Amino acid sequence: MIAMTIGDIAGAVGGRLVAGQDASSRVIEGLSYTDSREVEPGGIFFAKPGEFTDGHLFAPQAVERGAALVVVDHELGLDIPQIVVDDVVDALGALARTSIALAREAGVLRIVGITGSNGKTTTKNLLAAILGRVGETVAPRASFNNEVGAPLTMLEVGESTRFLVAEMGASREGDIARLIHMAKPDVGVVLKVGLAHAGEFGGIEHTQRAKSEMVTDLDAGDTAVLNADDPRVAAMAQLTRAQVLWFGVDGDAAADRVRATDVRSTRTGTTFTLHLPDGVEGDGASREVSFRVLGEHHVANALAAASAAHALGVGIDDNVAGLESVTRAERWRMEVMGGARGVTIINDAYNASPDSMAAALKTLVQLREPEGRAIAVLGEMSELGEASGAEHDRVGLLAVRLGVDQVVVVGAGARRMHISTINEGSWDGESVFVETQDEAYALLESMLREGDTVLVKSSNSAGLRHLGDRLGELYS
Repeated sequence: MIAMTIGDIAGAVGGRLVAGQDASSRVIEGLSYTDSREVEPGGIFFAKPGEFTDGHLFAPQAVERGAALVVVDHELGLDIPQIVVDDVVDALGALARTSIALAREAGVLRIVGITGSNGKTTTKNLLAAILGRVGETVAPRASFNNEVGAPLTMLEVGESTRFLVAEMGASREGDIARLIHMAKPDVGVVLKVGLAHAGEFGGIEHTQRAKSEMVTDLDAGDTAVLNADDPRVAAMAQLTRAQVLWFGVDGDAAADRVRATDVRSTRTGTTFTLHLPDGVEGDGASREVSFRVLGEHHVANALAAASAAHALGVGIDDNVAGLESVTRAERWRMEVMGGARGVTIINDAYNASPDSMAAALKTLVQLREPEGRAIAVLGEMSELGEASGAEHDRVGLLAVRLGVDQVVVVGAGARRMHISTINEGSWDGESVFVETQDEAYALLESMLREGDTVLVKSSNSAGLRHLGDRLGELYS
């Protein structure tokens, strides 16, 4: 965090410094936290009210861990500087906005904002690996991309930070605009508009409008990085004043876009040739990439990361080295586990949407061993709203049409996958439904044999990532 006095912080958040505290003599430059268990000495603790508990209850624990300042919505009996505000979450965002403005004044900070229905975290990790090769880079931990996680990441920016990679998620229209108000990107990336969280948005048209907030406020000197393969994203070129840099795998081999050719998927990753347009390397440059993130669908995320880096003046050598340094998308995202007794587990159960389900199933079939089976362990896709039933049906049908050998559907929320699989496949036991993870684990333990490749895929709320971990340990 940029160093600020307590008085400066109180002014930034519109708060009241508790009487008796010296507003000018204390300088704060530690990190900010909303979890008292993570507080480190010199940090700021934001006592955020939660759905099930209240951060104010844990302020004493934050003080014990060395917090230098607490931000609260009512005064607490603590012997530590306190700033009282109307809304703690709003105060967190206001401080992030001020801190980023101060960092901008130093003249070296460049900001990339990333949004999309799928792929944000993977793209963020890839871009951070690339930019980290050329300058000090701040990027979110895990999926810190909402009104709390994003400003916490922004507050990690210091005076020497050269790049901030900001993952910007949304549950409703206006969310991305709010985050951009805190830290307006120099480069805004839109990956894909899909049905993920469509239930919360109220339909894919609302999702498209929400994601377009990434580019509508960019200036003429900024860059909008847009996915040429997604018509809804491509249409956003008409909504921005910024210059547009296209990326894409499909379509024509336009020399003015970042693209991939010769894509080849294997059990150890994907190789492809990366093509950059004219720019920092001169007349367009091409290099082969040995990309170790599993799944051909992640090539698009690699192109998006390379596009953002290219827009910031990073050459192809650093782009390729950064991409090749990343071995997995993220914990529980196409994470390869197991291997013992010839059984491979792919744990991809952190998030699930119709698009990511389809991509994961296609990858499973591509990676099936010649003498082994492709086994899909599938759970519920959440937050699809009225589209939920039809989309679960489509996943079941797709599993059959792709030639998945065995489907295990887990949990009542995903039962329609099982029914549609049976109706489509005319199978005899190739699709099995179980209610619980324990039942699924027992079934798979008795079923799996050498050469099998197992995909575990569901939304985070279904919790199948824990089943994937258990299976990974079983065959480790």
